[in-house]
Formats: sequence, C-alpha cells, structure tokens
Amino acid sequence: MERIVGTVARGLRAPIIREGDDLKKMAVDVVMSAVKAGEFEVRDRDIVAITESIVGRAQGNYASKDQLAKDVRNKFGGGTIGVIFPILSRNRFAICLRGIAKGADKVVLMLSYPSDEVGNHLLDIDLLDEKGIDTYKDVLTQAKFEELFGKSRHTFTGVDYVNYYKGLIEEEGAEAEIIFSNNPRTILDYSKKVLTCDIHTRVRTKRILKNAGAELVLGLDDLLTSSVDGSGYNEKYGILGSNKATENTVKLFPNDCTPLVEGIQAELKKLTGKNVEVMVYGDGAFKDPVGKIWELADPVVSPGYTSGLEGTPNEIKLKYIADNDFAHLKGDELKAAISNYIAEKDKHLVDSKDNAMVAEGTTPRRLTDLIGSLCDLTSGSGDKGTPIIYIQGYFDNYIK
Repeated sequence: MERIVGTVARGLRAPIIREGDDLKKMAVDVVMSAVKAGEFEVRDRDIVAITESIVGRAQGNYASKDQLAKDVRNKFGGGTIGVIFPILSRNRFAICLRGIAKGADKVVLMLSYPSDEVGNHLLDIDLLDEKGIDTYKDVLTQAKFEELFGKSRHTFTGVDYVNYYKGLIEEEGAEAEIIFSNNPRTILDYSKKVLTCDIHTRVRTKRILKNAGAELVLGLDDLLTSSVDGSGYNEKYGILGSNKATENTVKLFPNDCTPLVEGIQAELKKLTGKNVEVMVYGDGAFKDPVGKIWELADPVVSPGYTSGLEGTPNEIKLKYIADNDFAHLKGDELKAAISNYIAEKDKHLVDSKDNAMVAEGTTPRRLTDLIGSLCDLTSGSGDKGTPIIYIQGYFDNYIK
C-alpha cells in the first residue's frame, strides 16, 4: 500500500538529566523503549536529535557569576568597560551581565534600537518616524530615550529591560550608564575597552572597533574559553549560547558533541541494523509575528551532527513543474510524469540557465538548520519533557 504520511517529528520523553549521566546510553534507551512500546519502527535515515541543554547539563558545563567576573577582570583589568549590543533576555544575558559588571568598575551599556539582534523590541519602530529619529545616526542617552519614548516594556513579559539591566549592573557594585546607538564606533567615546555581545555579527563588530582604534576588543566568545577556578568553559564559543541555571550560575553551550552523536549512531546501528542520523540542536529560527523575536540566540543551530546531515536539501519545486512542464496533464498521468521527473531529478537540478527555475523557491538552508528549527518547535522550552526528537520521513520525496 502506498504510504500517505511524509515527515513525522515526535517528542520523546526522557528522564531528567543530571551532571555526569551517560547521555549516550540514556538517549538510546529512550529510543528503544519507544520502539518496544510500538510507537514506531526504526528506518534508515531516521533522525535522532537531542537538545543542547541536556548535553551541557550532562557535561557539567556550568559557571558562576564570580568565575565569570574573575575572567572579565583578568582580561580587561577592571576600570570602565563598554558593553555593546546585548540581547534583551533574562534567561540568556542577565546572569552574564551580573558577572561582567562584577568584573568591572563601570559599565557603559550600549543597546541597539529599536530592537536587539534577535528581534526583541525596545520600542515600536513607527515611534522613531513620529519623533524624527534616525537610528543610523542618532545616539541617545537613557534620559533622552525615556523623554522621547517613555519606559520600554517588552510586549509579552512587560519587563523594562533598560532599567532592569541598569539595576543588575549596580547591584554588582559597578557604576552603570546606558546609551543607545547602532554604530559600534560610538562606544569608543566612552571606553577604549569593549566587550561586544552580539552573536551572529560579532566578527564584523570586532573588526570595525579594532579599525576605529579600540585598545581591547573581546566578545562573549572570548570569555570562559578555559576553566576559571574549576568552572565549565567552551573553547570555541565562550559564554555565547549560555542559559541561566540559577540566580548565580549559567549553563554553557556544550563542548565537542561529535563523540556523543557518533556513539549514539553506532549503538543504534548495532541494535537495529539501521543507519540513523544524530544531531544536537539549539535554537531554530521562527519569527514571532507579535513579539517579533527570531530566537537564534545560540551561536550555531547544531554544535554536533553525524556526516549524513551535512549539506543542503536536494529538491525540486513540485508546484513549478506541475504548473509549467506538466500543465497539460492531470490525475494519474500527472502523478506518473512528476514521479519520473523526480527519479531523474539530479539531471534536472544541474545549475544551468535553462533549468535553474526547477529548484527556485526551495529553501536554500543547511539541513542542520532546517531540522534544528523543526526540533526546537517540537520540543519547546517549557514542561513538555521531550528533549529528544525522533524524526522520520525527512529525506523522503513524492515517490518514496
């Protein structure tokens, strides 16, 4: 019988993961328990995806604000630090800011406006037009910002991040000054020592600041790249991708995930005879139409995956060939023609002037980014208790 269902993503419930747990064994046990319960049968090219949160937890990759503060003071030498372009998040940045402030004497916090890098808005963009503000040129003090726009309140949480962040800095014993600018060079009028907190644009921001005469430029990816007083660390991403663990600690982005994903793949192969792809995933990408947030607070969507997940989709646009090449057909004739076309799609997808439209409209993104978004939306970040996602049919097409 012809299979009707295509891609299926299932959230698998798992035990609460603690530091030191054998995550490879636990993940395999969860999958095999679901199989034994009759939830599904394992097939070649199924995908097991594990959220980075439980990987970092199993690795014990934690750091306290005091450990972070010591690293900041060692690297910046205290004094006044310009801290620029942080995202507006209690989960992602608040504890990091506490540690940064504790390692400084004064923090000049420069916020981008009207929104942060991932889409959290400080104010409605239409208000900028109403007040005649040019975000490319105008630098605002906190007093001027609040005179023009009043107190900023997050759409969903109601948090006034401007004063919340200022309060965190002062609670850690540092002097706080807030300014608003989208030009990284602005901060050099306040300090020549700069910590840039942007995620996906950090390389460009560092280059601009260094070329503009900054004495010292570091990013969040340069902090806690090695252990400080027994802390966790991340050699590649520092405190980028970290999450609040307690009021005084953060859980860092997991370190090398390759042994974990390859180990799970090998064990499932041994138990089932099937070749299953495995990945660790963090934030996917979905723009909230009301809150405007894009998510994307992790430095990469997937910090580790098996080799079969490398690359981008190899797909043709069904709608295009149905409306063009086979517009004269319908019913079984149309189905047969499209099936034959897909069977020979490698020939049709050759990049040439004549057939480039065949793939136009298919998503030009990496497989791990696409699958990570599917996983992130499936697992959520609340109390579902499904940190492991099992995906089937992702690599199927119309003729499979």
